[in-house]
Amino acid sequence: MKHFPIFLAVENRRILLSGGGDAALAKLRLLLKTEARIEVFATNPAPEIMAWAADARLALHHRPLSADDLPGAVLVYAADEDDAEDARIKQLADTADILVNVVDNLADSAFITPAIVDRDPVTVAIGTEGAAPVLARAIKRDLEEKLPVTLGTLARIGKSFRGAVEALPFGRKRRDFWAEYYFDKGPKALADGGAAGVQAGLRKLLVDHLTAQDRDGHVALVGAGPGDPELLTLKARKALDEADVIIHDRLVAPEILELARREATLLDVGKQGFGRHTPQNEIARLMVEHARQGLQVVRLKSGDPVIYGRLDEEIDALEAAGIGWSIVPGITSASAAAVGIGQSLTRRGRNSALRVLTGHDTEGFAEQDWAALARPGTVAAIYMAKKGARFLQGRLLMHGAPAATPVTIVENASRPDQRIVDSTLATLASDLDTANLSGPAILLYGLSPRAAEARLPELQELANAP
Repeated sequence: MKHFPIFLAVENRRILLSGGGDAALAKLRLLLKTEARIEVFATNPAPEIMAWAADARLALHHRPLSADDLPGAVLVYAADEDDAEDARIKQLADTADILVNVVDNLADSAFITPAIVDRDPVTVAIGTEGAAPVLARAIKRDLEEKLPVTLGTLARIGKSFRGAVEALPFGRKRRDFWAEYYFDKGPKALADGGAAGVQAGLRKLLVDHLTAQDRDGHVALVGAGPGDPELLTLKARKALDEADVIIHDRLVAPEILELARREATLLDVGKQGFGRHTPQNEIARLMVEHARQGLQVVRLKSGDPVIYGRLDEEIDALEAAGIGWSIVPGITSASAAAVGIGQSLTRRGRNSALRVLTGHDTEGFAEQDWAALARPGTVAAIYMAKKGARFLQGRLLMHGAPAATPVTIVENASRPDQRIVDSTLATLASDLDTANLSGPAILLYGLSPRAAEARLPELQELANAP
């Protein structure tokens, strides 16, 4: 991030603009939305600028900007559309240590003006650091469509009521009040009774929240999916938005943690094979401890919590402590990995069943029904299999699985750094050693990437050759 976004207080402060043409007009249409004191310096101002000056919306000086004009200014815009004059204005502003924006010149600008969605006092600023103005305008258009024009009215009324709401304890109680106002009671009151109805509704809502019993603590066991934030369910997004505390696994993608509220407490309880390890009883203790404080807790697990997520142990701990819980399923990595190689996990004529296995459990490498797995046409999604790949390979070959059986390993399924290792049972261990995978990986036994599937008969023929 090369430009740090802030909202600058400009009420009754001077903003200077040099220029009187189209570039100046574009900036002034935005600046005039503020409560700043706008001063324009132009020898030949456009008629619109003359009209704004006549209406006392800005002060117009029919001359170039000089160094004597700068003291007390908070921002300067160079919008003369003349390289030499813009450079002169920049030099003046730099010397006076005032932030300057040279219109359409990112390199010489100390700040940039974002695209803005105006629902005063709600303001959404969109910036691309000058890289993609068209994209910023598209985002602005989408937000304009989604944010109702009444949002500003609700925000202005809500702002006038903030002092009264301080009677509620800081934190969850206030957030619950404002959430109910903005997303439920406020819009309904505005539609039914206008601004007066909103005022009356706010007073009643505050009384309701002051007299309501404290909300019980709760733990939501949430699936974060395989890593792509766009694969997160709407229910999971809502849980993250409401969470006071998020207890997350090591494999949860950083992009998903970024979706949490900034005020939320994030606790990393990641477990790493043959590495750092948070005991399961410690995870249970943290969930119970925070929920007993009346907090909304999200236990965030990579993939789907109902698949190798030790879900039952955590539910047992919550029920033993009398803590309410819910489950939000997620997309499991087996599905994301299959998508990554362009294959279906089940296909008519190939396999009518899918086996979901783990490469190791609490006792070490996991034993399976190897004879059943070794039968031709078997497809299995094997979780946590990197470390046990050589063990799996040996057991399957020992039980008669063809050496040419396709095996695909997908690392970081669905993420930008996804890697696919196309292998066979015969070369599985050596291929994994060569690939040197460091991220979470799932092994798809019996499946090849779609592009490689065409060469399977050739591989099988070689494997059966004398």
